[in-house]
Amino acid sequence: MVDQELTWQGAVARWDRQLFDAVARRHWPGADRVLPRLGRAANHGVLWGGAAAAIAVFGSAKGRKAAGRAVASLALASATINTVGKWSVRRPRPLLDGVPAVRQLATQPQTTSFPSGHSASAFAFTAGLALESPGWAAALAPVAASVAFSRVYTGVHYPSDVVAGAALGVAAAGVVRRLARDVQEARVVPGDERKAAGAPALPDGAGLTVVVNTGSGTAADAGLDLLRTRLPKAEVIECAGEELVPALTAAAGRAAVLGVCGGDGTVNAAATAALRAGVPLAVFPGGTLNHFAMDLGLGGSEDTCRALADGHAVRVGVGRFSPGPGEGPAAEPGYFLNNFSIGAYPELLGHRLRWGPRIGGGPAALLAAWRVLRAQRPVRLRLAGRPRSVWLLFAGNGTYHGTGPTPRRRDSLGEGLLDLRIVYGGGRPGPRLLAAALAGPLSRSPVHTATRLRSLRIGDIPPGTPLAYDGEYAEAPTALVLDELPEALTVYRPH
Repeated sequence: MVDQELTWQGAVARWDRQLFDAVARRHWPGADRVLPRLGRAANHGVLWGGAAAAIAVFGSAKGRKAAGRAVASLALASATINTVGKWSVRRPRPLLDGVPAVRQLATQPQTTSFPSGHSASAFAFTAGLALESPGWAAALAPVAASVAFSRVYTGVHYPSDVVAGAALGVAAAGVVRRLARDVQEARVVPGDERKAAGAPALPDGAGLTVVVNTGSGTAADAGLDLLRTRLPKAEVIECAGEELVPALTAAAGRAAVLGVCGGDGTVNAAATAALRAGVPLAVFPGGTLNHFAMDLGLGGSEDTCRALADGHAVRVGVGRFSPGPGEGPAAEPGYFLNNFSIGAYPELLGHRLRWGPRIGGGPAALLAAWRVLRAQRPVRLRLAGRPRSVWLLFAGNGTYHGTGPTPRRRDSLGEGLLDLRIVYGGGRPGPRLLAAALAGPLSRSPVHTATRLRSLRIGDIPPGTPLAYDGEYAEAPTALVLDELPEALTVYRPH
């Protein structure tokens, strides 16, 4: 057995040296200038950090998520290489005999050769991208391959070092993806919402109409094939843009259960249609973040299909903002499943929506943040009859956990209370918002107030003041009432 292992190791070593020498003898026009510089650019992950920053600025929300996963994959691969890989196999670096001097690095690496850290980082980053955003990964794959090849071309690694490093990088991306999935599944925990009596069971989907927003985050990949297989008699309508709200209204008027596939804004529109028609709602998560579905305890379309087949649904609260007296008889209330806000965030959202189509989502977000922090003024209004100046007013549908003016997660959607957080005016918006972010979850201070209540009257709102609800943007009336509708909506969720 020992002899076989030695023979195998000898064969690999001979193959390594032969291929290494073949690369050293081969001349590629232009490579002597490009590949050494590319390898140096990847030192300490600088090249990949720059790529991640570019994707974060110029990419979509999905691209930013992919860039985060890619950086996490690179970090795991680099930590593994430097703590385990380099010290478990103490392989010397290749001798530079035969490698042209013009290719050799000015400063030779001092660590051991096996495995290649540059290759691990390159392939970890690219594989992490590919698992979330194949388009960005395809653009960067040639760069990753070139970085890995440059390590042999410049004489600092054997080919097997590069292959092993690449394999470890891909494995690191897989581990990060699994960990991220476990974290998401850990977050998807059903709350204590009361079971809805009389929700119809639709084992084959008969009586269900699902409206799919084809322009939403990940709706195209949100398990529609599973829906059609599990619920073959369901009616599926695909639309986007201005067609969406009329399609939801029509579907709610004729269906026993209204289904929706999209992100939080789309689900908000569907919930509004379901409330007005008095029908239950089935949510098939198809957005980038899906805050409502996750807080409800839905991990994906499989959960929704199972709940529909079993006829299991719960009653959840809904936030409402109603125009005050004098706003006209035609003014209808709006609803929010997640949150409502006035102040800095709606201003930022408005700038981003206006500039995004012209310069891209990432640059628009940065420009909007700069504009708001530089030029935004506090909103003067009246809260419960008292004049106030606020940078931000946030109202959550149910109590959110975490500190700050806009926290992230709820344990229950059946609580029946608004989570109100206010950042008072005065000073500059940046320091005030930062101070509020560091305040306690239910604090009262000169900077930040947080409390829970059933309703709130807001008056004397300046004309043209924007508001935001569940990621949507609108102009606020001069007066409105925020209130909570306890257990107003029936939504399907499995046991």
